[in-house]
Amino acid sequence: MELSFEPLTPLSYLDRAAAAHGSRVAVVDGASRWTYAELHDRCRRLAGVLAPLAGGRPVAVLAPNTHVLLEANFGVPWAGVPLVAVNTRLSAREVAYLLEHSEASVLVHDPVFDPLVDEVLSSVGGVRRIRAGEEYEALLAAAAPLALTPDDERAVLSINYTSGTTGRPKGVVYHHRGAYLQALAMVGHVGLSPSSVHLWTLPMFHCNGWCFPWAVTAAAATHVCLPKVEPAEVWRLIREEGVTHLNGAPTVLSMLAYAQEAVRVTPTVRVATGGAPPSPAILRRMGELGFDVTHLYGLTETFGPAMICDWRPEWNDLDAPAQARMKARQGVGNMIACVVRVIGADGVDVPADGRTVGEIALRGNNVMLGYFKDPEATRAAAPDGWFRTGDLGVLHPDGYVELRDRSKDVIISGGENIASVEVEQAIADHPAVLEVAVVAAPHEHWGEVPAAYVTLHADASATEEEIVAHVRSRLARFKAPKSVEFGELPKTSTGKVQKFVLRERARRDPA
Repeated sequence: MELSFEPLTPLSYLDRAAAAHGSRVAVVDGASRWTYAELHDRCRRLAGVLAPLAGGRPVAVLAPNTHVLLEANFGVPWAGVPLVAVNTRLSAREVAYLLEHSEASVLVHDPVFDPLVDEVLSSVGGVRRIRAGEEYEALLAAAAPLALTPDDERAVLSINYTSGTTGRPKGVVYHHRGAYLQALAMVGHVGLSPSSVHLWTLPMFHCNGWCFPWAVTAAAATHVCLPKVEPAEVWRLIREEGVTHLNGAPTVLSMLAYAQEAVRVTPTVRVATGGAPPSPAILRRMGELGFDVTHLYGLTETFGPAMICDWRPEWNDLDAPAQARMKARQGVGNMIACVVRVIGADGVDVPADGRTVGEIALRGNNVMLGYFKDPEATRAAAPDGWFRTGDLGVLHPDGYVELRDRSKDVIISGGENIASVEVEQAIADHPAVLEVAVVAAPHEHWGEVPAAYVTLHADASATEEEIVAHVRSRLARFKAPKSVEFGELPKTSTGKVQKFVLRERARRDPA
């Protein structure tokens, strides 16, 4: 008799959590709390609601970080169809495009989006609407539990749409195997356990929350839902719910680190950050407050984090600035064998000298199946089986990768390449600076030059001349910004700075 093997699926983590930790609190959402046994039942009932309505087509969910979106990460796939978690900051036209492109059959949405959904469904037909709240709860109560599990672990689990900053958003197709292994990697890398309490400061719609809906469940830890990131509320939940873990972009870290409520935390709160290289300055500040920050690197196409800046014990002997520089690197492939290369234009690996710049390429279990209904874009992204990220970096002698820039963010001034990240980190080290972004601005003589956009601390002041002098004291003079504009930075819903907006602003008002 041959032994049989079950296909890998992240849905199995909820089965296990309910069986082994059924009486423990799984979800905190405002005044509501559910145990793992209750969460398991609710997700299976959701599958029972959706399966006959979906007809084999994807189900879209438009909701902030509430129990509804968390339940959808299990209930929708258990209905046998892919989940499409919709960015909550999109316009009606953009949401309509996603529904049509994904061929969604059902839209589950939070009541806060009633006006937007009214507008969307006035132009998109054939989509059943389910409103969270009374209608949603009534449907769950009346439904028979269901759990359809895949026969093939590479079956489609979800479709995550890119930001579409350079054209129409692309649908990134996730598979069950990748999400299962990515979630397991996150459990290990951030140290989740049944005693952990995870606060949802990262949008669950973003790369399925970096697979943390499944990772936190795999550890039988507690999910604390947070519909909107407000520093005072985050600090309250850290105190009152005993938060041990949270994730977010560097901009989220800045919000927390410099909030009025900021105090040193005890015990340590573990933080995973990504989406942009964190400056050594913000990493130092978080360390002073008792947060243990781990820098991750990844893309929508890699289920979120593909690399992690694994901390080495021997770095504990370094001084604080040196430790912050180490933490700011992107790191090494994560534990599920996401293989990382840094390659030159000829396709050959660059030397591991920490200086030679190449494009970061990835291959492994947590790389997408492809772009939904776009085989041409899929082939272009991985022409030889290695996914080209579009990010430029160097490989250090110790095997750690450090990001230098997005290929489109490199500033070529008078024939010299300037990494915007390098200039940003120099500016971020100024004590008055809260956040910064640097882009290329057209220049009559040099072709293009660095232009800096800076947000200062609420109680701080600085002039353009002071910022430029600060950079010149740390970098070559030609790398210093030729203009500095102060104010709020435009951001995406996940906290990333929208550099394309700043580039357009720089083109309209060149240096």
